[in-house]
Amino acid sequence: MAEQPSMTGPISGVAGRYASALLETAAESGVAAIDQVEADLDRFDALVRESADLQRLVRSPVFSADEQLAAVTTILDRSGIGGLAANFLKLVASRRRLFAVQQMIAAYKALVAARKGVVRADVTLAALPAVQVLDDLKQALRDVAGGDVDLHVKIDPSIIGGLVVRLGSRMLDASLRNKLNSIRLAMKEVG
Repeated sequence: MAEQPSMTGPISGVAGRYASALLETAAESGVAAIDQVEADLDRFDALVRESADLQRLVRSPVFSADEQLAAVTTILDRSGIGGLAANFLKLVASRRRLFAVQQMIAAYKALVAARKGVVRADVTLAALPAVQVLDDLKQALRDVAGGDVDLHVKIDPSIIGGLVVRLGSRMLDASLRNKLNSIRLAMKEVG
């Protein structure tokens, strides 16, 4: 599974400008439009992640704006993505900005989450835990955040055990790897 781009800092650059403009446009039509755009962008993002050909189209500078627009239009028609999200994706293709479309989607999702008061929590674990453990972790993070939490789990066996949590701008490294490194450093200072 491909990892989502991180949107922990302020949203800026090309992706941020496009995402902000899209959110403003969607907001003019109401909350349902914001959610529909997010769902359509998620579907398009999944299509990109699943198709090597679509990834090439998005990332390669050899395709002209007309070629990108024609391909994106066909993909949108076949996948049933329409409305504001389709118009947005066609605009991005026509301006030769497809290389940043996945960052734009991530930025849009981050802006929508912030608008709804949802805090992103990135949790790194050594192995995938049971569903109940994830539910308990999400509830504990909700209590700390004081609201809804969008939990993103990453598996990294190199942390050996424990967990690393990033909640907004706060980070807690309670991994076994970190504790072992602390012990190793303490032992060097003693010896």
